[in-house]
Amino acid sequence: MGMKAKRAACTMMVAGLLAFLPLPAQTSAQAPTQNPPAQRKPDQQKPDQQKTDQKITSAQAKELFASVDQILSFASKDSDLSIHHPVKRRLTTRNEVEHYILSKMKDDKDAQRLESSEIVLKKFGLLDRDFHLRPFIVSLLTEQIAGYYDSKSKTVNMLDWIAPDDQKPVLAHELTHALQDQHVDLEKWSDQSKQSIAKNVDEDNEHLRVDEADTAREAVAEGQAMVVFLDWGLAPKGQSLAQLPDIAAQLDDVGGDDADSPVLKRAPLLLKESLLFPYREGLNFEQVVLKDEGPRQAFAGALDRPPATSYEIMHPRAWERQVHPTLLTMPDIHPLIEGEYAPYDIGVMGELDVRILTQLFAGKAGAKDLTPEWDGGVYYAAQSRAAKTPEERGSTKSVALLYLSQWKSEEAAANFAAVYAENLKRKYTDVHIQPTDESEGSSGESVFTTEEGPVVIATVGRGVFISESFPLPMARKLELVMTGTLKHSGERQARFVDPALPNALELSENLSHLMCRYGLIRAALHQ
Repeated sequence: MGMKAKRAACTMMVAGLLAFLPLPAQTSAQAPTQNPPAQRKPDQQKPDQQKTDQKITSAQAKELFASVDQILSFASKDSDLSIHHPVKRRLTTRNEVEHYILSKMKDDKDAQRLESSEIVLKKFGLLDRDFHLRPFIVSLLTEQIAGYYDSKSKTVNMLDWIAPDDQKPVLAHELTHALQDQHVDLEKWSDQSKQSIAKNVDEDNEHLRVDEADTAREAVAEGQAMVVFLDWGLAPKGQSLAQLPDIAAQLDDVGGDDADSPVLKRAPLLLKESLLFPYREGLNFEQVVLKDEGPRQAFAGALDRPPATSYEIMHPRAWERQVHPTLLTMPDIHPLIEGEYAPYDIGVMGELDVRILTQLFAGKAGAKDLTPEWDGGVYYAAQSRAAKTPEERGSTKSVALLYLSQWKSEEAAANFAAVYAENLKRKYTDVHIQPTDESEGSSGESVFTTEEGPVVIATVGRGVFISESFPLPMARKLELVMTGTLKHSGERQARFVDPALPNALELSENLSHLMCRYGLIRAALHQ
């Protein structure tokens, strides 16, 4: 689905990460303070927070402004990204930050897609039906933002209520974005997705070709910034991330500290994982490439030839070898549905989406078993033309969903189909399986009735077809057409990503990309 707006590093993983890295005590402007002063918990804050903020002094502000050039020089040397011009700097107030967030949420293309994204996420069961996404995101950002680089104005923004030593780690992170911006122009580089609704089969497949690009690029940008952030802390000890053992295993257990964020603490799994992905997997991606091929390839190389999918981020050496994941294509289903339904959304169900979905449905162990077996997936959502009022169009009942996935084995396909069927009760209050009638459907098909219409789950070899809310006769026609794209002369086939084309928005991308464009949040600095 898609999400953008400013560099908003909303991550909870830094705290856990710093817990196992051998970071030294910090004593100078050359490294971030590792033991920041205790901060008042948000739920203990007074209603008028800005009146209770301790403003930094003019001397502290002068010191902070002066440190920008020093930290920028460190970031340039660490990343091998050249400084083409100085970075503008600005001290901003809490009021201005809140205005910035709210105004961006109004103007941002991804934020404007929240409503449609939200309905599809709820239809998949990734969000509860009564969850309200936009106000939650606004509350989280307003509470947690700790500083940000604005790639439109080319300005790093520092906060007038946080002590300089506590802001210098943020500067190491955000000034890396400034160097990236000078190298590739982040406004253009990070925005590859298609925003319009696809109205025909050619536009359907163009959306799929560009669907995961923003997720992957955001992970590169944030992963690089995390490398510099950590190297800034390691430098006084003469160490760097490239010298440390691989951190992939440790990152699996890093969740960050959300004790100071009641908003973050109650975030659903989808939101937490979407927030963490660019930092956690992006950092691992960068460390692998850094150790394999050095800083020039890990930084400039990844910016010049960025990964195009979450698969490549999660498997860095596949990117190094230019191995591309399977991309399923959509057949032309428009003639079958256009009388009763209007196009609503289309996208890739990438490896990240599958991991979140299977973790939610089957727990961490189930996700660990199933995710590596994923071998491609696409979804298509259509809205009933009978939905006329805003209330009707805002309901999941108005949206019908198709999901076609491919797996590395028939056993994995059957396991995923079983997990999905078992969890229909998470989404619907009234679920009943219909008796099998082989004369009507395929032998691998199960049909369920729900308060939002029938659900069809069918396994066809290594493929799993799912239809939700389409009328049963239409769903079975769609099943034949969709699963037919997986067959050719008796062999299963899928179209592979063309490396000459930009690649694609996956289901969770809106959340991940939107939240990573507003600045670094306080939770990222807690230990």
